[in-house]
Amino acid sequence: MNQQITQYIDDLKETLDALPLDKISRAIDILHEARLHGRQIFIMGNGGSASTASHFVCDLSKNTRQPGWPHFKVIGLADNMASFSAFANDEGYTSVFAQQMSAFIQPNDIVIAISTSGNSPNVLAGVALANQVGAFTIGFTGFNGGELGAMVDLDVHVPSHCIEHVEDIHLMLEHLMVTALRQHATLALEVDKVQPVTG
Repeated sequence: MNQQITQYIDDLKETLDALPLDKISRAIDILHEARLHGRQIFIMGNGGSASTASHFVCDLSKNTRQPGWPHFKVIGLADNMASFSAFANDEGYTSVFAQQMSAFIQPNDIVIAISTSGNSPNVLAGVALANQVGAFTIGFTGFNGGELGAMVDLDVHVPSHCIEHVEDIHLMLEHLMVTALRQHATLALEVDKVQPVTG
């Protein structure tokens, strides 16, 4: 059992070391700009990725707040079970994210699509709509990135074929990004308090 535990942790560390830091940094910058310009952020995923999407929505909306700074306008597409199940029942499961976004999404909004395989049909349909409208699309993917990795504007890819590792790291990435976004605002507030030295 100890060997299995050690192997899981060692493999996870190896995957963490291979993460695309430049793309993670760019995603943080894009979200920061979305906050400043009042752009909507839509987040979607299925199963474990739905849980990560909901967690991301919660953290962005609550844990980034700073006095005098705009709040994130973030919407979770996996959270309203009445709407989700109505679209799934009446129009098919593939429609559940795209149909929820269709009434609200605007050009330059941000859509974050979380899929370990990158091949979830409802996620792909949501991203297709976002691309058509002119939103900026970010994928959180694993395995080989799937179709999602090729169709988003920015693919934050976790290079692992272990679904548990991919989901572990997707959740870690949302925590990392929220922490960085909160620090962006905190540092800006501290700079504003510093008065230039004269004389």
